[in-house]
Amino acid sequence: MSTFDNPFDPDRRLRSFGCSCGRHASDAEHEAAAQLQIRASIDSEQKRYEGVVASAVMRAVFPKDAARRAFLKSVGASTALAALSQFFPLETATEVFAQGAAQAGAIEKKDLKVGFIPITCATPIIMAHPMGFYAKHGLNVEVIKTAGWAVIRDKTINKEYDAAHMLSPMPLAITLGAGANPIPYTMPAVENINGQAITLAVKHKDKTDPKSWKGLKFAVPFDYSMHNYLLRYYVAEHGLDPDQDIQIRAVPPPEMVANLRADNIDGFLGPDPMNQRAVYDGAGFIHVLSKDIWEGHPCCAFAASKEFVTQTPNTYAALLKAIIDATAFATKAENRKQIAEAIAPANYINQPVTVLEQILTGTFADGLGNVQKVPNRVDFDPFPWESFAVWIMTQMKRWGQIKGDVDYAGVAKQVYLATDTTRLMKEVGLTPPAATTKTFVVMGKTFDPAKPEDYINSFKIKRT
Repeated sequence: MSTFDNPFDPDRRLRSFGCSCGRHASDAEHEAAAQLQIRASIDSEQKRYEGVVASAVMRAVFPKDAARRAFLKSVGASTALAALSQFFPLETATEVFAQGAAQAGAIEKKDLKVGFIPITCATPIIMAHPMGFYAKHGLNVEVIKTAGWAVIRDKTINKEYDAAHMLSPMPLAITLGAGANPIPYTMPAVENINGQAITLAVKHKDKTDPKSWKGLKFAVPFDYSMHNYLLRYYVAEHGLDPDQDIQIRAVPPPEMVANLRADNIDGFLGPDPMNQRAVYDGAGFIHVLSKDIWEGHPCCAFAASKEFVTQTPNTYAALLKAIIDATAFATKAENRKQIAEAIAPANYINQPVTVLEQILTGTFADGLGNVQKVPNRVDFDPFPWESFAVWIMTQMKRWGQIKGDVDYAGVAKQVYLATDTTRLMKEVGLTPPAATTKTFVVMGKTFDPAKPEDYINSFKIKRT
């Protein structure tokens, strides 16, 4: 439901500029009531419907806020309401609106299972459970910790999970049939941007130049992951062929630090908390944050089958709104310590709160004796830019995961549901971008989503 301020308060605006949850006039009010708000379901639906109807009528009568405020200050709110009621049946209109909203928005399935991997990339999906965002939107969601990406993919495809935390390339790979039979999948929200790093074993502190990495063994979480594509991009830009000069193997994130400590790998480009945990345990150091490779890159995502989206549209909308709502809360730096505490327990990420705080606040030890302050080390922005999808598909083709002609723009629009996200972001009080594609820069090189094949052809090291 959109934010509607009291239309009869001359000092309030009718536009939806309040806090992220849409139930307070300012962020200060939101923060003061945060604990109560996120644990209680929305009360008094009737009053909210009255606000919607009254706001619509006042907006029609006074399209300019200045005129509305002048009128209200001259006659007062109660007189204005009485006068308005004489000319327009507010009570009847409210009842009709409420009935229509109830019929249109009935949730088809309230009890849901959502799988996740225990990493900070899944923060919005995880925190929405203990902090009440699912309940706020009328859902009873069980979030299920899962061992690895192949498992989470299979359980979602087999409908053991209704939706899942996935790597942002996975819905594209599933849709395109990369490595399996094609199944239409969707990615309506990005879970996190940035938030990854290349971590090396402590014995390699002298190998700060990637040109010296020949023969080293690296781990990434999955073949179809931003980690794989960013690591390949990074070493290739330094003149190394990722298939010839280094070894890359898939290792589930929870096993990365143990493999680094056991000397099975020399490093990894992985999600947090693995990078910070390696530092915490004295097993590794952070060589470079992924944001320094590509500022604002996507990593993980909320994903669901096309079947789930089309067959239970109201459930899908409620679930996506809960996650977008949680994402808005996670965006604010002042909430990060509270979130770290909420997601630290064993049934969620199972890490020391100190480790999660270092990641989420961006004040962290790097394993080289320094304390760095990088507030956007990890950040949260749900908008699924279609150009993100196009870039990912260029890397899939560059490294031979997909072949032949690719309808980059068409697949991006089909899988990354930017239009849905735009609508639902507005409903929870956020301002979505005006466009669905944009250019961006990866290691100094501008990517134009309108010219994907030119981009692939510009690389010296590639499989195609």
